[in-house]
Amino acid sequence: MAADAQLRVQAEQLARRMALPLVTGAGENTLLLRVTPQRLELVQSGPDAPGPVYVDFVAGAMGHRRRFGGGRGQLVAKAVGIKKEFIPSVVDATAGLGRDAFVLAQLGCRVHMLERSAVVAELLRDGMQRAAGDDEVAEIVARMSLKVGDAKSYLLNLAASQRPDVVYIDPMHPARAKAAVKKEMRLFRELVGADEDGAELLQTALGVAGRRVVVKRPRKAQAIEGPEPNLVFAGKSTRFDVYLKH
Repeated sequence: MAADAQLRVQAEQLARRMALPLVTGAGENTLLLRVTPQRLELVQSGPDAPGPVYVDFVAGAMGHRRRFGGGRGQLVAKAVGIKKEFIPSVVDATAGLGRDAFVLAQLGCRVHMLERSAVVAELLRDGMQRAAGDDEVAEIVARMSLKVGDAKSYLLNLAASQRPDVVYIDPMHPARAKAAVKKEMRLFRELVGADEDGAELLQTALGVAGRRVVVKRPRKAQAIEGPEPNLVFAGKSTRFDVYLKH
C-alpha cells in the first residue's frame, strides 16, 4: 500500500519484486507493507491494531542505545566474546529487526544477517538503506550485510574459509500469557509464526561456528533442546546461553 498517490510507483515496484498485491484499502486485521515518505512500515488494519513496525537505526530506541548502551560492557558483547584484542565475525541466523546485529556492528563486528521472512528482510533492508545516508551510523551499517533465506541451509553450504567465529541465534520467544507483548512481536507472530526448529538450528550452528554459538532467551525460559550451555550471561529479562567450541 502507498501512503499517498506520489508513492504509488515506488509501491508498485516493491509489490512486483515481492510478488505481493498492491492495494488501496484492506479489510480488518490485514497485514500490510506501507510505503510512506519516511520509511517502509509493517502495519495491521483495524481500529485495535498496534502501531506500525519499522527499522530505525538512527533515532528512537536504537539511537539511545547507540549513545548510552554501555559499549563492550553489554551482555551481548560479553556473550559473543568481544575482547580488546579480538573482534569476532558473526552470523546472525535470526536477524529480525537487526537490533542486536547493529549493536555488534557498532562494537566492530562484521555481522552477516540471515532472515527467512522476505517481508521482515525488506523492513530491515529499508532501515539499512536509510541509515547508510546518516553520517553517525553509516560506518556501522557498512559492517552489516543481509541475505534472505533459511539459516540452516546457508550455514551448511558455507565453505570452510567463510565460517564465522560466532553464530548468534535469537529464536521467536515463547508467548507470554501475562505480560504485554511488544507490538512488533504481535505482528511478527502473525507474519512468521513460532520458530519450531530452534534445536536443529543450534545443532547446525555448532557444526559451523569457529568459536561459539550464542542463543538469546527470556531469562526464565528453558534452554533450547540440546547440549547444556557452557556459559550463561543473565540480565533482568534476557539471558544469553553460550556454547563453546572446544
